Amino acid sequence: MARRKRYLTATMPDGYVKKIGPTADPFTHYWRIVAILENGKTEVFWGHTRSLAEAKKKRAAAPDGARMRGWTSYQFEMVELVESAD
Repeated sequence: MARRKRYLTATMPDGYVKKIGPTADPFTHYWRIVAILENGKTEVFWGHTRSLAEAKKKRAAAPDGARMRGWTSYQFEMVELVESAD
């Protein structure tokens, strides 16, 4: 039996809205890292996970990523995905 395709929406605290789908995957959370590079430029890394615990692992790994990539600072954010009609 095929799983129903659905659309998911993440609304970040700064008002940015990310739509995901259609997907049958059981994603529950969206995460985003906004990193400030040594040259002052900004890079954004993002993804979605199948659980809050998986998203928290991404947060725990962020300091190592910052050190390895030489970020001067970064902000990690995660929000719960909401199912939507489109």
